[in-house]
Amino acid sequence: MSLDLLSTAPATKPWEDPASYWGAMTHALAGVSGPVAALNLEALRYNALDLVVRSAGVPIRVASKSVRVREVLDAVLALPGYQGILAFTLPEALWLAESRGGAPSNDDIVLGYPTADRAAIAALAADEAAASRITLMVDDLAQLDLIDAVAAPGTRAEIRVAIDADASWRAPGLGHIGVLRSPVHDPAEVAALARSIAARVGFRLVGLMMYEAQIAGQGDATGSGDVVVRWMQRRSAAELLDRRAAIVAALRDIAPLEFVNGGGTGSLELTASDLAVTELTAGSGLLAGRLFDGYRAFDPAPAAAFALDVVRKPLPDVATVLGGGWIASGPAVESRQPAPVWPGGLRTAPREGAGEVQTPLRGDAARDLHVGDRVWFRHAKSGELAERVDHYHVVEGAVLAGTIDTYRGEGKAFL
Repeated sequence: MSLDLLSTAPATKPWEDPASYWGAMTHALAGVSGPVAALNLEALRYNALDLVVRSAGVPIRVASKSVRVREVLDAVLALPGYQGILAFTLPEALWLAESRGGAPSNDDIVLGYPTADRAAIAALAADEAAASRITLMVDDLAQLDLIDAVAAPGTRAEIRVAIDADASWRAPGLGHIGVLRSPVHDPAEVAALARSIAARVGFRLVGLMMYEAQIAGQGDATGSGDVVVRWMQRRSAAELLDRRAAIVAALRDIAPLEFVNGGGTGSLELTASDLAVTELTAGSGLLAGRLFDGYRAFDPAPAAAFALDVVRKPLPDVATVLGGGWIASGPAVESRQPAPVWPGGLRTAPREGAGEVQTPLRGDAARDLHVGDRVWFRHAKSGELAERVDHYHVVEGAVLAGTIDTYRGEGKAFL
């Protein structure tokens, strides 16, 4: 099915009434055997349009890793305010760039991470059309050396590259705050790398990416340490504003940049205000994994969820569902577990958590659950649920509107 996100956003927010919202989802999927993954079209439409409002006119590049469903990517990119894809592997980028129906599926794809996939590099180097549509991410000359070893300059298509510069904060007295990504941090380091790239035959420097994970990926309204987090983000943002401007100014003297990419779902307003940035990236805010509940700036709708069936009652206040152990990537802490969200008041057992095959759930609500009843969960991260299921069932109101395949459903497993 084709998703229509161009319709007017809902006048109300049905997800603010959990009993009504999850009740409607349950009704729509009553005839579908579990486990079942669902996508609420009204919530997706709301989130997609809200991201555009938050971006304040700066184009949004969609992070495919946070979606992993081609119909959703296509529908979002059809909306004004969205432009291009940030892919997470080169085989995925090549697949997304393939022609469908006589036209290129996507002609503006930036690979968000460096690649060492020799087979995929060879395929890119041998395909002029794909090479014109895909930009590789680099932060080290060794990555260019690898490409040259696979396909020597002069024998291949010109390779478009962008530099990933470290956007973390090196705080006085505290050290590195942020994720461990690029080795180039200071303007001089980034400029030196850019000059080396510009001097290499067979490569064209076209862009810069700086992802401020310590701001975009760190909630500031979680109820734990929020004051410290907000202090850190204010200081980091001020430092980054000056450093990114200096880096961009240095690079523009070296190569004509097509884009300067920054931000993420959690920092759209802040990054959009940076005049050095020409585009933003967002993806998690579309399906809204529960890790994105704890932010002051926005309140996304729970667009994606999955339901598991109760299969046993070991105790009156315990209901056991089949499945559940769909743990998100990252540190193995509670926040990476899927959370039962309806019926309200359920919780996993401390010694079992979300199980490989079964998940016992405790709480007063479990007393009213019976074998065959359904419990709704939200995944911690937005895109990773798609790796567990072949398709999403699309719900609009209380009606099952159709199904759409995930990457997995299309026979693809990129990472």
